[in-house]
Amino acid sequence: MDSNNILSLLGLALRGGRLVMGEEPVEAVARTRDARVLLLASDAADNTRRRVEHFAVAGQCLWLRVPFTKAELGRQFGRTSVAVAAVTDVGLASAVVNKLAALDPEAYGEAAQKLELKAKRAAERRAEQQAHEKNLRTGKRKVKKAAPPEEPAAPKAPARPAAGDAAERRKSRPSKKNRPKPRTDPYAHSRPVKKGKGSFRKKEQS
Repeated sequence: MDSNNILSLLGLALRGGRLVMGEEPVEAVARTRDARVLLLASDAADNTRRRVEHFAVAGQCLWLRVPFTKAELGRQFGRTSVAVAAVTDVGLASAVVNKLAALDPEAYGEAAQKLELKAKRAAERRAEQQAHEKNLRTGKRKVKKAAPPEEPAAPKAPARPAAGDAAERRKSRPSKKNRPKPRTDPYAHSRPVKKGKGSFRKKEQS
């Protein structure tokens, strides 16, 4: 595969706003974890390489030294020279690295597999998100599972009267002094006194 195809793909990523150039822009997208792969020119200095490694660790992304000089990258991107660039779209990053792997499988094969797996997962997430948004637009919702039938509740024991209620009932009862007396004859069960024989008047007369 011709290396010009790789440069053309990088130019397409730049026109689509999916590629940034220069150390400061690359560092910014790496720290926000928007970079998918960092590309280092073949003739970049060691200091630049160490900074790119640091950017990749901070952004949790891959970095690769590409077989293009700073001048070649610069001509493709409309600049004098470009030492480092970052691709921010996982699909484009996977395509670029796959083309690099076709040129040199030993150097770029492992990175191509990693990015291809990431691109596949990202596509699945996009498909799920699109399906969810479509369901929201059409009013479809997930069918909720039927709740299991509830067991009948055990009969509750009669509640005991509270201490305050008993005290109120005691207060409402009238005292013994204030209770009304029964309307009965106090002498109803006493024996009548017999007059005549045995009375105290006859004894006195005798």
